[in-house]
Amino acid sequence: MAKEGPNWDGLLKWSLSHSDGTRPTRQLSEEDRKWFAEAMQSQTVDVVKRLKEITQVMQTPQQVLDAHDVTPQDIEDLLDELQEHVESIDMANDLHSVGGLVPLLGYLKNSNANIRAKSADVVSTIVENNPRSQESVIEANGLESLLLNFISDTDMHSRTQALGAISSLIRNNQTGIAGFRIANGYTGLKYALESDSVRFQRKALNLLHYLLQENGSDCDIAIELGFHRLMMHLISSIDADVREAALRGLLKLTEARKECSPCGSSIEKGDEKLKQILEDRIKGISLMSQEDLAAAKEERQLLNSLWISTFYDEPSTL
Repeated sequence: MAKEGPNWDGLLKWSLSHSDGTRPTRQLSEEDRKWFAEAMQSQTVDVVKRLKEITQVMQTPQQVLDAHDVTPQDIEDLLDELQEHVESIDMANDLHSVGGLVPLLGYLKNSNANIRAKSADVVSTIVENNPRSQESVIEANGLESLLLNFISDTDMHSRTQALGAISSLIRNNQTGIAGFRIANGYTGLKYALESDSVRFQRKALNLLHYLLQENGSDCDIAIELGFHRLMMHLISSIDADVREAALRGLLKLTEARKECSPCGSSIEKGDEKLKQILEDRIKGISLMSQEDLAAAKEERQLLNSLWISTFYDEPSTL
């Protein structure tokens, strides 16, 4: 199922043969113009036609694909190609018009974990900064399928890709955010932070921070589910991005403490456990080289802000 691309080598050689970069470009002969036009036209892909062809494959029953020796790798390659096409917002919207969105979402339930993961990745590309496609996916129950994979899939890569697609789907989409909340999406984020996957944790923390920024009252949910304790633990992560995201989230919860009734009893000013965690991290940073200190600039700022917010309104020793 491999696809042929433009004959770039031939076109490049032709171009170079007509200009060495030191002389003005000469006028092309009619024969040269005709050759170039035909070469480009022969390599031009009718993207909408190709979307229809890919859709036809996605709609084909598995037993028929098996009978024609179409492998899971072939389907992954097809989805790779589809992802390239739908990077254009117009093509992303056209996929639904030609009937390809529903079978793509069906691949989220495929028995092959790599196909589930790749289809989620394609969905993420389709809906990113694309309100029209976001609504199309939500109306086709795509959020429910993604949430199921995010929370329950046995494959970590598939879960992570589903979370990435959810993040793109509900960003700047109040309907999606409400659906995420109703479907216990926050519980899924908690499971992600409890996992051993750094990439999964990072994506979960970033989405959590976005949601708390959008609706500060959701700190009630975060505190009740124990996110503050999980983030306290992740401050000591080996991954710098996870540490920064955990500090950012914890700072958000402490800043919302006065407006969030459960927060007052859960993140008390002067919390000794948190103080010890912060002191240990501050000590670790103090032992860094100058180069590492520069790289940890944002983490140091977050640590200092959290220290001031939580302990006596005094700066840390950073």
